[in-house]
Amino acid sequence: MKRVVITGMGIWSCLGKSLDEVRDSLYTGKSGIILDPLRKEMGFRSGLTAKVDIPDLKGVLSRSQRTYMPEQAKYAYCATVEAMRNAGIDQDYLDKHDVGLLYGNDSSVDPAVRAVDTIREKHDTTLCGSGAIFQLMNSTVTMNLGTIFRLRGINLTVSGACASGAHAIGLGALLIQTGLQDMIVCGGAQEVNPYSVGSFDGISAFSIREDAPEKASRPFDRDRDGLVPGGGAATVIIEEYEHAVKRGAPIIAEVLGYGFSANGDHISSPNVAGPSKSLRMAIERAGINIDEIGYINAHATSTHVGDTNEAKAIYDVFGDRRVEVTSTKSQTGHEMWMAGASEIIYSMLMMKNDFIAANLNFENPDEDSAKLLIPGKRIEKHFDTFLSNSFGFGGTNATLIVRNM
Repeated sequence: MKRVVITGMGIWSCLGKSLDEVRDSLYTGKSGIILDPLRKEMGFRSGLTAKVDIPDLKGVLSRSQRTYMPEQAKYAYCATVEAMRNAGIDQDYLDKHDVGLLYGNDSSVDPAVRAVDTIREKHDTTLCGSGAIFQLMNSTVTMNLGTIFRLRGINLTVSGACASGAHAIGLGALLIQTGLQDMIVCGGAQEVNPYSVGSFDGISAFSIREDAPEKASRPFDRDRDGLVPGGGAATVIIEEYEHAVKRGAPIIAEVLGYGFSANGDHISSPNVAGPSKSLRMAIERAGINIDEIGYINAHATSTHVGDTNEAKAIYDVFGDRRVEVTSTKSQTGHEMWMAGASEIIYSMLMMKNDFIAANLNFENPDEDSAKLLIPGKRIEKHFDTFLSNSFGFGGTNATLIVRNM
């Protein structure tokens, strides 16, 4: 099997609009979570959200290009520009090679709401605008990125709920390992507008700790009361090792293992067996011993059942092997379709800079989190290999293992 390496990464998140900004936010423990008064006016039970600025691409892209882009496609464009720049890829290279595109996205609610509202109010479908159809399709991110960058390899949106970004990277790695592609742009994007998460709020999924937004997301803590929605986009460039060496690419890390599973159980409540299987598969495919893993980036979203069952799954696989476990969602909230990709970047930034960001607001462990090594404060540590979990509604699980290079 061919080796798969990461040669570029880029991000647009509540922690920053560049890799440097995000690295500094992780290091200092900055929270990107705010209380949005608009959501309270709209009748939301919880007005908490991560704050993400929508990029202004006027003067960067043509008017017709911008017409087709909802907010998550704009986030993804900015993240991809940074990733390509860091990977040493320009348009001339893209025009001469078959570069693929796999991006996680599982909703495009705001454009659909606006289009339907227009039809209902105006009774004229032509007033939806020519860009509506391309904005409201689930594949909007890959449609936009594929045409803007003129990519000619595989072009596919991965919709795997909150594991979408991780599955995109994992599936991309499989395509490269088997020789079907030399390079793939992978990532995940999530819209941040209120309409996209109103149904989540309707089932009381969100924290209501509104008096202290920065303390609301508290993965693994005994007193957690729900997640906080977030979003943005994260892009990683993956390519075949020899291909990267030949073109003189800056090799950042290697994707060692990709594990996946389905719970085959409840549509929203996770179990332990499914995640455990995903972890074991990733470790087996990576061909490493668990002692080599120096950090675990947990999926933990700050919900009672989710965090509990992930803690049990991690303990089931690692036992008394004490390795630091944190959830960067304590800083970002749950970035949903983006999270599987952004947390690979967060973990790589920590790995490259010899630290592990604090699991913010971890004050009181519960019975299961007490069995794990969860640092509530930043620690300085060198590690060369990490494991990242991403789990989603419907019982879809993805685990990635990445090694420093």
